[in-house]
Amino acid sequence: MRILVIGAGGVGSAVVPIAARRGFFERMVVADYDGARAERAIARFTGDDRFVAARVDASRVADVAALCREHAITHVLNAVDPRFVMPIFEGAFVAGADYLDMAMSLSHPDPGAPYERTGVKLGDEQFEQAEGWASGGRLALVGIGVEPGLSDVFARYAQDHLFSEIDEVGVRDGANLVVEGSDFAPSFSIWTTIEECLNPPVIWEADRGWYTTPPFSEPEVFDFPEGIGPVECVNVEHEEVLLIPRWVKARRVTFKYGLGDEFINVLKVLHMLGLDRTEKVRAGGVEVSPRDVVAACLPDPAQLGDRMRGKTCAGTWVKGTGLDGQAREVYIYHVVDNEVTMREDGSQAVVWQTAINPVVALELLATGVWSGVGVLGPEAFDAVPFLDLLTAYGSPWGMREGG
Repeated sequence: MRILVIGAGGVGSAVVPIAARRGFFERMVVADYDGARAERAIARFTGDDRFVAARVDASRVADVAALCREHAITHVLNAVDPRFVMPIFEGAFVAGADYLDMAMSLSHPDPGAPYERTGVKLGDEQFEQAEGWASGGRLALVGIGVEPGLSDVFARYAQDHLFSEIDEVGVRDGANLVVEGSDFAPSFSIWTTIEECLNPPVIWEADRGWYTTPPFSEPEVFDFPEGIGPVECVNVEHEEVLLIPRWVKARRVTFKYGLGDEFINVLKVLHMLGLDRTEKVRAGGVEVSPRDVVAACLPDPAQLGDRMRGKTCAGTWVKGTGLDGQAREVYIYHVVDNEVTMREDGSQAVVWQTAINPVVALELLATGVWSGVGVLGPEAFDAVPFLDLLTAYGSPWGMREGG
């Protein structure tokens, strides 16, 4: 297996030390628009000739395809903002490589009723090309980070091994992370966070299909495990709601994220001022994207690890009828401690938790344990080998009865 990782930010850089401990691949090329950043991502592994740094413009299909051909790439892992999904997705296809990402192609709200019905949904552009990938015998494994990704694997595990009928699958994400010395310092890409938090959240119901609600709707307090405790969670647009119903039979699917009042208020202010916009505006003789300016003014999430304290939890709450015919409710989860990830890999917890899952998936594909063609989500594959290998990587998952 010869892997091209596009993006040497927090997640792309975290992929490197995780993969370095494994022997399933022949070459890993880490590429970024900033070639120096790609070099820094592999600097700790100069003695491992499997790692190579390169420069690439992820917005150009031809550049992605050319880099794939130059290094005889078999698998492309997209580790950049979702605005670059389609050129990387198409560049991999043109070059004859398989493809993985951790966030799917962007949505576009319905112009007439954005808080009632969906417009272009997350991943629609990719699924529209599924027939071409399948007929070419090629795989695009979409949404294989932590959320989406591991949360979807949990949903498939629940269907296959825990429930005879599922009433609701609810992905719930929360943390008690703090960044010392900063009033506002998101632990993940602010570009992506703005996109998913300010777009209309999507809900799935079996008798209604996909529909939307206003941002931050349906607040609930969810008690997260391993000392994190109660966190208020709200509806947020996320890929799981678009992926899980394709392979898991459930009456309802939701995604709720623990943001906190302060974070929500900041996002509302950014929206009110138009600073969440991606379209360029003219300022001082130059054209800039307001959202890019916001991102440039905030600390780089990849560099926050030394000042972060606490844990982050990603998990899937499932309610329905157990295999014994009795009512059952469980929360299947994965908790990561920032102190551990910083000590072992020099990566802060949120990006590390995202990065480990595509590496596990790549190893399953390399060994033939997972295989498939077309555009597929994590739910399309057997969950048990993934969860077993995740544990073997030294990052076990857990399950709590009662939700």
